[in-house]
Amino acid sequence: MVLSVGDETGRIEERIELATRSPQETMPEMLEFFRAKGISALGIGSFGPLDLDKSSKTYGSITSTPKLRWRDYPLLSALQKGLSVPALIDTDVNAAALGEASFGAAKGLSGCVYVTIGTGVGGGVLAEGKLLHGMLHPELGHIPLRPLEVDAMPDGICPYHKGCLEGLASGPAIEKRFGIKPALLPQGHEAWELEAEYLSQMCVTIVLMLSPQKIILGGGVMHKSGLIEKVREKTVSALGGYIRRPEILENIADYIVPPLLGDNSGAVGALILAARALKESEEYK
Repeated sequence: MVLSVGDETGRIEERIELATRSPQETMPEMLEFFRAKGISALGIGSFGPLDLDKSSKTYGSITSTPKLRWRDYPLLSALQKGLSVPALIDTDVNAAALGEASFGAAKGLSGCVYVTIGTGVGGGVLAEGKLLHGMLHPELGHIPLRPLEVDAMPDGICPYHKGCLEGLASGPAIEKRFGIKPALLPQGHEAWELEAEYLSQMCVTIVLMLSPQKIILGGGVMHKSGLIEKVREKTVSALGGYIRRPEILENIADYIVPPLLGDNSGAVGALILAARALKESEEYK
Protein backbone atom coordinates (compact mmCIF):
# COMPACT_ATOMS: atom_id res chain seq x y z
CA MET A 1 0.00 0.00 0.00
CA VAL A 2 1.46 3.33 -1.08
CA LEU A 3 0.21 6.26 1.01
CA SER A 4 0.93 9.77 -0.25
CA VAL A 5 0.05 13.31 0.69
CA GLY A 6 0.27 16.09 -1.88
CA ASP A 7 -1.74 18.53 -3.95
CA GLU A 8 -3.63 18.86 -7.23
CA THR A 9 -0.46 19.79 -9.13
CA GLY A 10 0.88 16.27 -8.61
CA ARG A 11 3.43 17.38 -6.04
CA ILE A 12 4.04 14.64 -3.47
CA GLU A 13 4.96 15.98 -0.04
CA GLU A 14 5.21 12.67 1.77
CA ARG A 15 5.11 9.03 0.69
CA ILE A 16 5.26 5.79 2.69
CA GLU A 17 4.66 2.13 1.90
CA LEU A 18 2.86 -0.48 4.00
CA ALA A 19 2.72 -4.22 3.49
CA THR A 20 -0.65 -5.39 2.13
CA ARG A 21 -1.85 -7.67 4.90
CA SER A 22 -5.48 -8.28 5.88
CA PRO A 23 -7.93 -5.35 6.02
CA GLN A 24 -8.10 -5.75 9.80
CA GLU A 25 -4.33 -5.24 10.02
CA THR A 26 -3.75 -2.72 7.23
CA MET A 27 -6.71 -0.36 7.43
CA PRO A 28 -6.00 1.04 10.94
CA GLU A 29 -2.48 1.99 9.84
CA MET A 30 -3.79 3.69 6.72
CA LEU A 31 -6.41 5.63 8.65
CA GLU A 32 -3.90 6.67 11.31
CA PHE A 33 -1.52 8.01 8.67
CA PHE A 34 -4.11 10.16 6.90
CA ARG A 35 -5.80 11.40 10.08
CA ALA A 36 -2.47 12.80 11.23
CA LYS A 37 -2.08 14.78 7.99
CA GLY A 38 -5.37 16.67 8.08
CA ILE A 39 -6.19 15.87 4.46
CA SER A 40 -9.13 17.58 2.76
CA ALA A 41 -9.93 14.81 0.25
CA LEU A 42 -8.81 11.32 -0.70
CA GLY A 43 -8.10 9.65 -4.03
CA ILE A 44 -7.86 5.87 -4.11
CA GLY A 45 -6.16 3.78 -6.78
CA SER A 46 -6.76 0.17 -5.80
CA PHE A 47 -6.09 -3.34 -7.03
CA GLY A 48 -9.24 -4.97 -8.28
CA PRO A 49 -11.53 -5.99 -9.67
CA LEU A 50 -13.57 -3.12 -8.27
CA ASP A 51 -17.22 -2.18 -8.34
CA LEU A 52 -17.11 1.26 -10.01
CA ASP A 53 -20.84 1.55 -10.72
CA LYS A 54 -21.92 4.56 -8.65
CA SER A 55 -25.53 3.31 -8.66
CA SER A 56 -24.49 0.00 -7.08
CA LYS A 57 -24.98 -0.77 -3.39
CA THR A 58 -21.42 -2.09 -3.32
CA TYR A 59 -19.83 0.84 -5.17
CA GLY A 60 -16.20 1.22 -4.21
CA SER A 61 -15.80 -2.38 -3.05
CA ILE A 62 -13.08 -4.80 -4.07
CA THR A 63 -14.77 -7.82 -5.63
CA SER A 64 -13.27 -11.08 -6.97
CA THR A 65 -9.64 -10.30 -6.18
CA PRO A 66 -7.03 -13.07 -5.95
CA LYS A 67 -6.06 -11.40 -2.62
CA LEU A 68 -8.63 -13.49 -0.82
CA ARG A 69 -8.65 -11.55 2.46
CA TRP A 70 -9.72 -8.44 0.55
CA ARG A 71 -12.47 -10.11 -1.48
CA ASP A 72 -15.78 -8.19 -1.23
CA TYR A 73 -14.19 -5.59 1.04
CA PRO A 74 -15.94 -2.15 1.01
CA LEU A 75 -12.73 -0.15 0.62
CA LEU A 76 -14.20 3.23 -0.34
CA SER A 77 -16.88 3.29 2.35
CA ALA A 78 -14.42 2.13 5.02
CA LEU A 79 -12.00 4.94 4.19
CA GLN A 80 -14.75 7.56 3.94
CA LYS A 81 -16.24 6.46 7.26
CA GLY A 82 -12.83 6.51 8.91
CA LEU A 83 -11.70 9.88 7.51
CA SER A 84 -14.92 11.84 6.84
CA VAL A 85 -13.54 13.49 3.69
CA PRO A 86 -14.70 13.45 0.05
CA ALA A 87 -13.19 10.53 -1.85
CA LEU A 88 -13.07 8.97 -5.31
CA ILE A 89 -11.87 5.49 -6.24
CA ASP A 90 -10.57 3.89 -9.41
CA THR A 91 -8.24 1.06 -10.31
CA ASP A 92 -4.57 1.49 -9.52
CA VAL A 93 -3.70 1.31 -13.21
CA ASN A 94 -6.37 3.82 -14.21
CA ALA A 95 -4.92 6.13 -11.56
CA ALA A 96 -1.46 5.59 -13.04
CA ALA A 97 -2.75 6.34 -16.54
CA LEU A 98 -4.31 9.54 -15.22
CA GLY A 99 -1.07 10.53 -13.52
CA GLU A 100 1.01 9.96 -16.63
CA ALA A 101 -1.50 11.78 -18.84
CA SER A 102 -1.56 14.76 -16.49
CA PHE A 103 2.09 15.18 -15.58
CA GLY A 104 4.07 12.35 -17.15
CA ALA A 105 4.87 10.52 -20.37
CA ALA A 106 1.44 11.15 -21.93
CA LYS A 107 1.05 14.78 -20.88
CA GLY A 108 -0.99 16.73 -23.41
CA LEU A 109 -2.48 13.60 -25.00
CA SER A 110 -6.14 12.62 -24.85
CA GLY A 111 -5.52 8.87 -24.92
CA CYS A 112 -2.99 6.47 -23.42
CA VAL A 113 -2.74 2.99 -21.95
CA TYR A 114 -0.70 2.35 -18.83
CA VAL A 115 0.29 -1.25 -18.13
CA THR A 116 2.00 -2.50 -15.00
CA ILE A 117 3.88 -5.80 -15.20
CA GLY A 118 4.84 -6.95 -11.73
CA THR A 119 3.26 -9.33 -9.24
CA GLY A 120 0.25 -9.12 -11.55
CA VAL A 121 -0.51 -7.47 -14.86
CA GLY A 122 -3.06 -4.69 -15.16
CA GLY A 123 -3.89 -1.98 -17.64
CA GLY A 124 -5.50 1.43 -17.27
CA VAL A 125 -7.04 3.23 -20.22
CA LEU A 126 -7.54 6.94 -20.82
CA ALA A 127 -9.68 7.44 -23.94
CA GLU A 128 -10.66 10.86 -25.30
CA GLY A 129 -9.67 12.42 -21.99
CA LYS A 130 -11.71 10.08 -19.79
CA LEU A 131 -10.80 7.01 -17.78
CA LEU A 132 -12.43 3.93 -19.30
CA HIS A 133 -14.81 1.95 -17.13
CA GLY A 134 -17.60 0.40 -19.19
CA MET A 135 -19.41 -2.59 -17.70
CA LEU A 136 -16.66 -2.98 -15.08
CA HIS A 137 -13.24 -1.63 -16.04
CA PRO A 138 -10.48 -2.94 -18.32
CA GLU A 139 -8.91 -6.22 -17.19
CA LEU A 140 -6.02 -6.25 -19.60
CA GLY A 141 -4.06 -8.73 -17.52
CA HIS A 142 -6.43 -11.51 -18.45
CA ILE A 143 -6.54 -11.22 -22.23
CA PRO A 144 -5.65 -14.54 -23.91
CA LEU A 145 -2.27 -14.90 -25.59
CA ARG A 146 -0.78 -17.40 -28.03
CA PRO A 147 1.67 -19.42 -25.90
CA LEU A 148 4.92 -20.22 -27.68
CA GLU A 149 5.83 -23.84 -28.40
CA VAL A 150 9.11 -23.39 -26.52
CA ASP A 151 7.27 -22.31 -23.37
CA ALA A 152 7.50 -25.05 -20.77
CA MET A 153 4.51 -23.51 -18.95
CA PRO A 154 2.00 -22.72 -21.72
CA ASP A 155 -1.04 -22.70 -19.43
CA GLY A 156 0.46 -20.07 -17.12
CA ILE A 157 -0.32 -19.73 -13.43
CA CYS A 158 -3.61 -17.80 -13.41
CA PRO A 159 -6.25 -19.62 -11.30
CA TYR A 160 -9.01 -18.31 -13.57
CA HIS A 161 -7.71 -18.73 -17.15
CA LYS A 162 -5.25 -20.80 -19.13
CA GLY A 163 -2.78 -18.88 -21.25
CA CYS A 164 -3.72 -15.37 -20.17
CA LEU A 165 -1.32 -12.43 -20.04
CA GLU A 166 -0.95 -12.31 -16.26
CA GLY A 167 -0.59 -16.07 -16.03
CA LEU A 168 2.21 -16.08 -18.61
CA ALA A 169 4.04 -12.76 -18.20
CA SER A 170 3.76 -11.58 -14.58
CA GLY A 171 6.71 -11.67 -12.23
CA PRO A 172 5.41 -14.77 -10.38
CA ALA A 173 4.90 -16.51 -13.75
CA ILE A 174 8.53 -15.89 -14.69
CA GLU A 175 9.67 -17.15 -11.29
CA LYS A 176 7.47 -20.25 -11.49
CA ARG A 177 8.74 -21.09 -14.97
CA PHE A 178 12.46 -20.66 -14.29
CA GLY A 179 12.70 -21.14 -10.53
CA ILE A 180 14.28 -17.77 -9.82
CA LYS A 181 13.03 -14.24 -9.22
CA PRO A 182 13.02 -12.10 -12.40
CA ALA A 183 15.37 -9.51 -10.91
CA LEU A 184 18.04 -12.20 -10.52
CA LEU A 185 17.84 -13.48 -14.11
CA PRO A 186 20.69 -12.19 -16.31
CA GLN A 187 19.89 -9.97 -19.26
CA GLY A 188 20.67 -12.65 -21.86
CA HIS A 189 18.49 -15.32 -20.24
CA GLU A 190 15.86 -17.00 -22.43
CA ALA A 191 13.20 -15.66 -20.07
CA TRP A 192 13.46 -12.19 -21.55
CA GLU A 193 12.94 -13.30 -25.14
CA LEU A 194 9.81 -15.13 -24.03
CA GLU A 195 8.64 -12.17 -21.94
CA ALA A 196 9.18 -9.73 -24.80
CA GLU A 197 7.15 -11.97 -27.10
CA TYR A 198 4.19 -12.05 -24.72
CA LEU A 199 4.32 -8.32 -24.00
CA SER A 200 4.50 -7.56 -27.72
CA GLN A 201 1.36 -9.64 -28.26
CA MET A 202 -0.26 -7.47 -25.61
CA CYS A 203 0.93 -4.27 -27.30
CA VAL A 204 -0.40 -5.40 -30.68
CA THR A 205 -3.80 -6.04 -29.09
CA ILE A 206 -3.74 -2.62 -27.44
CA VAL A 207 -2.84 -0.87 -30.71
CA LEU A 208 -5.52 -2.67 -32.73
CA MET A 209 -8.34 -2.45 -30.18
CA LEU A 210 -7.77 0.86 -28.39
CA SER A 211 -5.50 2.85 -30.71
CA PRO A 212 -3.96 4.92 -27.91
CA GLN A 213 -1.59 7.79 -28.55
CA LYS A 214 0.95 6.27 -26.15
CA ILE A 215 1.60 2.93 -24.44
CA ILE A 216 3.34 3.18 -21.08
CA LEU A 217 4.91 0.05 -19.57
CA GLY A 218 5.63 0.14 -15.85
CA GLY A 219 6.02 -2.28 -12.96
CA GLY A 220 8.94 -4.20 -11.52
CA VAL A 221 9.43 -6.61 -14.43
CA MET A 222 9.98 -3.67 -16.80
CA HIS A 223 13.01 -2.58 -14.78
CA LYS A 224 15.04 -5.23 -16.63
CA SER A 225 17.51 -3.48 -18.91
CA GLY A 226 16.88 -4.10 -22.60
CA LEU A 227 13.37 -5.54 -22.19
CA ILE A 228 11.40 -2.57 -23.48
CA GLU A 229 13.60 -2.40 -26.58
CA LYS A 230 12.80 -6.05 -27.35
CA VAL A 231 9.08 -5.37 -26.85
CA ARG A 232 9.17 -2.44 -29.28
CA GLU A 233 10.99 -4.46 -31.94
CA LYS A 234 8.64 -7.42 -31.70
CA THR A 235 5.56 -5.19 -31.70
CA VAL A 236 6.58 -3.49 -34.95
CA SER A 237 7.37 -6.86 -36.51
CA ALA A 238 4.07 -8.43 -35.41
CA LEU A 239 2.02 -5.52 -36.80
CA GLY A 240 3.59 -6.26 -40.17
CA GLY A 241 3.19 -2.79 -41.61
CA TYR A 242 -0.60 -2.85 -41.26
CA ILE A 243 -0.72 0.26 -39.06
CA ARG A 244 0.93 2.84 -41.29
CA ARG A 245 1.57 5.52 -38.75
CA PRO A 246 4.90 7.20 -37.94
CA GLU A 247 4.39 6.35 -34.26
CA ILE A 248 4.80 2.67 -35.21
CA LEU A 249 7.00 2.75 -38.29
CA GLU A 250 9.38 5.57 -37.37
CA ASN A 251 9.08 6.56 -33.71
CA ILE A 252 8.30 3.38 -31.79
CA ALA A 253 10.75 4.40 -29.03
CA ASP A 254 8.52 7.42 -28.37
CA TYR A 255 5.32 5.37 -28.56
CA ILE A 256 6.04 2.44 -26.21
CA VAL A 257 7.71 4.10 -23.26
CA PRO A 258 8.47 3.73 -19.55
CA PRO A 259 6.54 5.89 -17.06
CA LEU A 260 8.01 9.37 -16.72
CA LEU A 261 6.79 9.51 -13.12
CA GLY A 262 8.52 6.25 -12.25
CA ASP A 263 6.93 4.43 -9.34
CA ASN A 264 4.79 7.48 -8.47
CA SER A 265 2.39 7.30 -11.44
CA GLY A 266 -0.43 5.84 -9.36
CA ALA A 267 0.20 8.14 -6.40
CA VAL A 268 0.04 11.23 -8.62
CA GLY A 269 -3.13 9.93 -10.27
CA ALA A 270 -4.68 9.41 -6.83
CA LEU A 271 -3.93 13.04 -5.94
CA ILE A 272 -5.82 14.12 -9.07
CA LEU A 273 -8.75 11.90 -8.06
CA ALA A 274 -8.69 13.53 -4.62
CA ALA A 275 -8.82 16.99 -6.19
CA ARG A 276 -11.80 15.89 -8.30
CA ALA A 277 -13.55 14.51 -5.22
CA LEU A 278 -13.09 17.82 -3.43
CA LYS A 279 -14.40 19.79 -6.39
CA GLU A 280 -17.47 17.56 -6.70
CA SER A 281 -18.23 17.93 -3.00
CA GLU A 282 -18.03 21.72 -3.22
CA GLU A 283 -20.32 21.79 -6.25
CA TYR A 284 -23.00 19.88 -4.34
CA LYS A 285 -22.92 22.23 -1.33
